[in-house]
Amino acid sequence: MQKFEKGFFIGAATAAHQVEGNNINSDYWAQEQLPHSSFTEPSGIACDHYHRYEEDIKLLADAGLNAYRFSIEWARVEPEEGKFDPEAVEHYRKVIACCKAHGAEPIVTLLHFTSPKWLICKGGWEAESTVEDFKNYVVYVMEQLGSELRYVCTINEANMGLQLATISKRFRLMAEQAAQNAASAGKSAEGTVQVGMNFQKMMENMKFAAMENAQVFGTPQPQIFVSERTPEGNLLVRRAHAAARDAIKAICPQVKVGLTLSLHDLQAQPGGEAFAQAAWQEEFTHYLPYIKEDDFLGVQNYTRTLYGPQGQLSASEGAELTQMEYEFYPQALEHVIRKVAEEFKGDLIVTENGIATADDARRVAFIRQALDGVQHCIADGIPVKGYFHWSLMDNFEWQKGYAMQFGLIAVNRETMERTAKPSLAVLGEYCGA
Repeated sequence: MQKFEKGFFIGAATAAHQVEGNNINSDYWAQEQLPHSSFTEPSGIACDHYHRYEEDIKLLADAGLNAYRFSIEWARVEPEEGKFDPEAVEHYRKVIACCKAHGAEPIVTLLHFTSPKWLICKGGWEAESTVEDFKNYVVYVMEQLGSELRYVCTINEANMGLQLATISKRFRLMAEQAAQNAASAGKSAEGTVQVGMNFQKMMENMKFAAMENAQVFGTPQPQIFVSERTPEGNLLVRRAHAAARDAIKAICPQVKVGLTLSLHDLQAQPGGEAFAQAAWQEEFTHYLPYIKEDDFLGVQNYTRTLYGPQGQLSASEGAELTQMEYEFYPQALEHVIRKVAEEFKGDLIVTENGIATADDARRVAFIRQALDGVQHCIADGIPVKGYFHWSLMDNFEWQKGYAMQFGLIAVNRETMERTAKPSLAVLGEYCGA
């Protein structure tokens, strides 16, 4: 094992809704409570990180990690349109201070999938007004906290809506072609998107969900951030990022700003080259005009995707699969970093990379292979500045609930007791301080 140079971030990541608990003013919370929800279970108190963040950050730092990526929850900061909650901001100020007290760089994400319910009632992430609404929230947060930060991600996985649209179309086609095998088709689709989704349950609940969503959000198809994105909505997300970045730079010129993208290692088998090229264009290339002014790009990768003459392929026969039905393929991270660096010339930070498994020995193996790849990239002059493992703790994996074990720390669902896994210490050993 080779340590990284001093100043390289070795950290772990979380998202507010997945760990804090009781995010009652968010769109996700509302959807979790629907009688025919697509969520296997509600988030509830999650990992109670809102109250236990000091314990969690101490565990991270004591293991040798020097950075913590977490998100600020818009629905807490602005629970009603135009009404900001100073207590929520003070909470995040304490989290930032706690990081610094333990020698961990706080890297903040301003939107990690969840939005205030009121925003969705206005049209959500397909409404023109959202650009200004997001900017106003960002301005408030940065005026309050910006002087205490050095790195900010505006939007987590800005391309997720497009990925979901592609996967949903594929799922529906598979289900129509073989209705009797719809369950297996859904399982296959779920394993190709880097977020916990239940496509099969969504299909079954569609007729009920429309009515229930209309009652809660005023529309049968609420446009949350993790909805199938239209081309217009995709442009809106890019514009929201640019507006937020410019606002941050105006308030806090010293802060380094970027967004994060969900990126697969797209591998073409003979005859699949055109499909892989088109997928990369959708997943990455068309974002370049909107991120070229950014200070860094957050690279988020978990696996690879194979393409053949007919399009996307399933994982190779006999391939090891994770709990999320992803292929165990840590080499993907190096491939994606190299591909991104061909066109994006700013700094790169691996803001998410990890594996859902009950076998922590496989997590250790994944970390070691992934970090070997990062070090190869750095040796070749690619400006990679940090690696954040997903996730700090086992948490609420969106529609999949608490069954997915991504964490470096185990959380007892009954008592909330934390237990560091061996993988946490292994990751910490790479830190050069």
